[in-house]
Parts: sequence; C-alpha cells; structure tokens
Amino acid sequence: MMTPNFTQTAAFLWSVANLLRGDFKQSQYGRIILPFTLLRRLECVLAKDKAKVVKKQAEIGKMNLPEEVSEKMLLRETEAQFFNTSSMDLSTLGAADIKDNLESYIQAFCRDAREIFEYFKFAEFIAQLNDANLLYKVVQKFANTDLSPKRISNYEMGLVFEELIRRFAESSNETAGEHFTPRDIVRLTTSLVFMEDDEVLTQEGIIRTIYDPTAGTGGFLSSGMDYVTELNPNAVMRAFGQELNPESYAICKADMLIKGQDVSRIKLGNTLSNDQLYADKFDYMLSNPPFGVDWKKVEKDVKDEHTIKGFDGRFGPGLPRVSDGSLLFLMHLMSKLRDAKDGGGRIGIILNGSPLFTGGAGSGESEMRRYILEADLLEAIVALPTDMFYNTGIATYVWVLSNKKDAERKGKVQLINGVNLCGKMRKSLGSKRNVMGDDDIATITRAFGQFEQIDTLTLDKPEEVKSNRGRQSANPKAAEPKTFSSKIFATTDFGYRRITVERPLRLSVQFSDERLEELRFAPKPFNAVMKWAYKQFGQNWTDATYGDFSDVEVEVRAYVKSNFSDLKEKQIKDLLDKKLWRFQKGLLEKGQVLQWQLGQRMGTDAIVDGQCDDFNRFEVELKQALKVTGVKLDAKEKKQLLDAVSWKNPEAVRVIKKIHTKKADPLYGLFSVDGQTVEFQTDGDLRDNENIPLDPSRSVIETVEDYFHAEVAPHVPDAWIDKNKRDEKDGELGIVGYEIPFNRHFYVYTPPRSLEEIDADLDVVSKEIMDLLREVHS
Repeated sequence: MMTPNFTQTAAFLWSVANLLRGDFKQSQYGRIILPFTLLRRLECVLAKDKAKVVKKQAEIGKMNLPEEVSEKMLLRETEAQFFNTSSMDLSTLGAADIKDNLESYIQAFCRDAREIFEYFKFAEFIAQLNDANLLYKVVQKFANTDLSPKRISNYEMGLVFEELIRRFAESSNETAGEHFTPRDIVRLTTSLVFMEDDEVLTQEGIIRTIYDPTAGTGGFLSSGMDYVTELNPNAVMRAFGQELNPESYAICKADMLIKGQDVSRIKLGNTLSNDQLYADKFDYMLSNPPFGVDWKKVEKDVKDEHTIKGFDGRFGPGLPRVSDGSLLFLMHLMSKLRDAKDGGGRIGIILNGSPLFTGGAGSGESEMRRYILEADLLEAIVALPTDMFYNTGIATYVWVLSNKKDAERKGKVQLINGVNLCGKMRKSLGSKRNVMGDDDIATITRAFGQFEQIDTLTLDKPEEVKSNRGRQSANPKAAEPKTFSSKIFATTDFGYRRITVERPLRLSVQFSDERLEELRFAPKPFNAVMKWAYKQFGQNWTDATYGDFSDVEVEVRAYVKSNFSDLKEKQIKDLLDKKLWRFQKGLLEKGQVLQWQLGQRMGTDAIVDGQCDDFNRFEVELKQALKVTGVKLDAKEKKQLLDAVSWKNPEAVRVIKKIHTKKADPLYGLFSVDGQTVEFQTDGDLRDNENIPLDPSRSVIETVEDYFHAEVAPHVPDAWIDKNKRDEKDGELGIVGYEIPFNRHFYVYTPPRSLEEIDADLDVVSKEIMDLLREVHS
C-alpha cells in the first residue's frame, strides 16, 4: 500500500489537471503530466552531478566525437545512468522564451532519456500548452515540486509514477485495456508466479530477471520488482520488456528509468515478428497479451520461423489459427524459460477461454497444449471473474507455468475456479465492473500455495441486487450460492485419442428418363442457371443452334448478374459458350445409350422403371454395357452420370471397394462376405470421430478396442475403425489431442423449479391477463 508521502505526491502532481481542464481533453492529461513528472524526477536525480557533467560537455564538445563515445565519457561524471548537458533546469527556463528553452533543455538529455520524450510526442504538447498560455504555469508547478531521491526513493518514486499511470488509464478507459492491466489482476498474477520462491528471494545477494513481452506501461514489471523488494530490499531485479505501442513503450521506459533500471533492456517493436531479446532467458515472466487479436500482419515471419527452425525456434509445437495469436505469446514465453539446470523459470500469462479448448486433435492449438502438458510445464490455471478488464467483459484465465515444479506437482495440474471472488465497483471503468479485493486474492494464492483440493467452499458474498422492474415471480428461483473450488488433475486427464469410425456406403440405382435428364445440366454452380436458361431459350434450339445465345446474350447476362450474383465473370462466359451445353448434351446421349443396353441386360423393371439396390451388380453390368456399346466415359463424365442415377439408401447392399486375400478383420474394415474378404467403400456422410480418454496404464490398442466394443459397435454394428489414421508423433492408432474443458470440471447441476411452481406462476399471469381483457371489454 502507498504511504501518505507518495500518495500525496501523486495526488499533487495529478492536480495539474486543474490547469489543463477546458483546454485539453481528459484523456490527454496523462500525456502531459507523465512526461513532466519524469522530467522533474530526472533533473532532481542529476542535480548533484550536474555541474561536473556541464563542465565535461564543454571540454568534449570541441572534439567532435561520435555521440556514443561522448555519452560514455559523460556517464563517468555522474552516478546515474543518464545525464543532461544543459546548464538550465525547470526553474531557470524563464517566461519569455520558455517553449524554445524547454525544447532545448530536453534535447540536452542522453539518447535513452530523450527518446522517451520523443515517443510521448512531448514537443506537440509543449506547443499546445504554449498556445494556451499554460506552459509557464505548468513548468512552475513541477519546478516547485521536490522529487529528489532524498525525499522519495526510487522504489517510492516508482509507486508515484504507477499511481499516475493508473489515473491516466482510468481517465481514458476507452483505450486503457490496450496498454494497462488492472492492478488487482497484476497483484494476483504476480503473487502466483513469485510465491513459490519466497524463501529463495529472501537470500542475500540474490539477482533475478523479470520479463514481459507485451510490456504495456510496465505494470507487470513494476509489480514483480515491488514484490521482491518487499521481501528483500537488497535483492536485485533486472527488468526486460518489449512493447509495440510507442506511447506505452515511452511510459514503461520512463517508469524503469525512474526505478533505476537499465532502460536499454526495454525494446520497441513486435515481439512475435522481431524478438529483440532473442538470446536472453529469464527467471520470471508475466504477460497480458491482447485477447483474440489476429496475427495476419506477421504471418509470414511466424510461419517461416515455425517451418525453418522448428523446435529450435519459438513456435516448434505448432501454430494457432490466424484469428487468435494468444498461444503464440505463450510459446514465446516458454522459449525464454531459464534452463532447469540453471535454476529454471516461471511464467504467469493472462488468456481468454479460447486457448483452453479451441482446435481438435492434430490442430495447431491442440499440439501446443500437448507440448505444454507432456513437457509437464503447466502448474495451474485460475478462472477469473468476468468484467475484470477495461476493454472486455469476457471470461479470462491466469495460466501459471514452470520448468522447476515441486515434486508434489510433477505430472499434475491444478484448476482453480475463482469466478465468484470479486466485488462490484462503485463506478465502472469501461467494461471493468468487478474488482478483486485482498481477501479474494489471498483465497486463490492460499489454495495454490498449499496445492489444495477444495470441492466447494461457500463464500461470504452478498447476493446480486436484481431489478424490481416489471413482473415479479411469486415463486422466484433461489439465488445460487457463491462458491470457490480447486481441483487437481493428472496431465493425461486432458488428453484423448481421436479415432475415425467409418461406415459402408449403400447405393441404389435407377436409369429413368427423369434422372438422365439431369445430365443436360452441369453440376453446381451451373445447375440452377442452366435449367433457367434451357427453359427460357432451349425449346427452340436445333442440333445446329444448341447452346447458342448470340441473339440474347445481353438479356441473359443481365438476368444472371441480377439473380445469380454468386457466379463470377469467367463462369458467366462458360455458361454462354456452346461447348459447355454440347458437352452436357453429349453426356445425356451417352446415358440414354447405356440406359437401353442396361435395360436389356438387367431388365427394364429393375433398372429403368424400378431401382437396383445392389450397386455391386450394377457396376459389373455397367462395365459390360460400356464394352458392348463402345461408349467412352472419362472420370469426370462417369462421376456425373453416377451422381445423376444413384442415391444413398440405408436398405441397399454395401458397396464393395476391394477384395483382399488377407484374413478378415471386421474391427478394422475387412469383412468376410460369401467366403471372400472384402473392403467396403466408406460413406463420408456417416463418418464419425470418437475421442477416447488417454489411459497411460494400458496399451493404446487395448484402450481403443475396448472403447469401440463398448461404445460404438452396439449402436452401429457395421462400423469399423480407420487404422490408417495414426498419430504423427507416436505412430499409434488415433490422433492425440488435448483440451482443458475448465467449465465442465466445475459444472454443478441446478435442478429447475418444480412444475407446480411454474404452473402457479402461469395461473397468476393468466388471471392478470383475463382481468385486463375484462377491463378493455367492459
């Protein structure tokens, strides 16, 4: 908690907003107050060595040295990691030329500090303040504020700056979620990541690194450093981060500079496509990547790394769909874990629900979950309440990962359901309507730290106040109690094998005139439009003019564009071309020749007027008819012909694909029929997949076959397992998939109200309606 010293300091600095009100938007206050606070803090820190730096600059300024060389020489003259070579400060800028003097003063900073003001676009706000005649007043306000290290330590100044960042985020909450994670979520995530190492972090001379690839304004980095400082004031925490948004980058870098960090470790750019800390490994990592944001802009870079580097890069396990890149950030963080032999690392990342279950077996998402769980990196997932973030109210989760699990956690994953651990805010901030208190955070961290299974803990939370507007039920549904749960699972509990279950194709055939007439028209997308065109114009065609639209092309084109808008220009040209029509007419004529021949061989009643339910017999007769008549059908023509004259019929004979010499094995699709071993054609419409839970205690074959006999065969006795669908990694039957169905594990059945209660409510409503009707008619 903030002490009165820097709480009052933060409030005083933010009071500059009173000067800005009216001339600037509320969302702009922070863009002025934050850089001015940074500026004043920097000059207070530099005051002790200012004279030596100015004197040294006078000497080396005549040498015409490169900036990097001169900076190194000037840094030797000061204890800080930055400097300013101007003889001015905020109190001596003067009123007359204050704009030019202030800009000159800022340019005299070293490159790292100067860059921060550039990304703040501070020069633009200086100009706006000057135009509003407010620049001198604002400068004087900050010049008279003592932010010296003697009064406020680096740690305390960091808290002041964090408080200003929070106020800035809340004053512009429509975009706050893009760069600012609410402090309650930051505290929870930080505690979950660091608490397992509390004992180690209190040791003398401890040095640790912390990293955030989506640093935003630096909230997670600051929180991690604060956590360790409270445990051990002498511990050294080195902060690393990368941020895409220039303004957020500037705020983060300023915060780190104020805290005495080496700001060269804070990078600007896209983490996924340009990892600027690619060679570094870290002890602790915290991140709140954007939810559900696509990665199309960096798709080529990410896919190239996945393809070329494989597991030597960051994305070896797989790639998620382009519409959501959350799991890419998790893969990135996992690649940054310090090796276990060097002490290992821990990760805390906030994700939405999608990474838990999106993607079936074999998909990129499933393979990424598989890698995490089979490598035994996942320690826990905590479900957060909804409405916790500024820019979204969706369900969110904290994932905690580590490559240095305690012995009791090995092979285990803890799921913590904290969706009810919150209270309502007095005033909503964007989509944030709920807040987690210290007790709520303690409940979660205690359950996590004790690795405790809690079936159902009833919370002392007030019931939600429901609206009393409108009709109220005489027997309202009782409010569900607010509960908290924690469950522990084996990593294999989230895995399954997806087997493909096939069923035989069964076809009936009829060579009737009506079915053959369909051959006059090409399949989709031409079928409907060709039927319309033939009805309108085809009745007058002769053999010589068949398919000729030359006289009505304009009319046909206009109608097609208006009524068949899905047809592209090339398809319209094909429609108007005689070749397409004459091809179809030729196919119809071939079908009619075969119709006569098959009628002679199979009997008219069976194949023309009636139907044949044995497609195997029909194929033999068709082959003979083609030979006798000399009709030639290519693959495309044969498919279209069969599509026209056949249909699926569950009562028909199974269609044979191939006869084998090997032994029958009906479980895997080889059946004994009339003394032969046959393989049937599969019916794609009846194909199904079964997800079989992993069972490490049994062989894959035993698990799969027992499941099939118990759950599939009794319902579809003609089904079989496709033995060619095997997992790429282990080569075993079925494709391995992983999902974490969080809600399913915590679902509690609530019985509906009794029919008597519902009937009573309906009687009351019916009586009210009848009374109203009597009033209308009286």
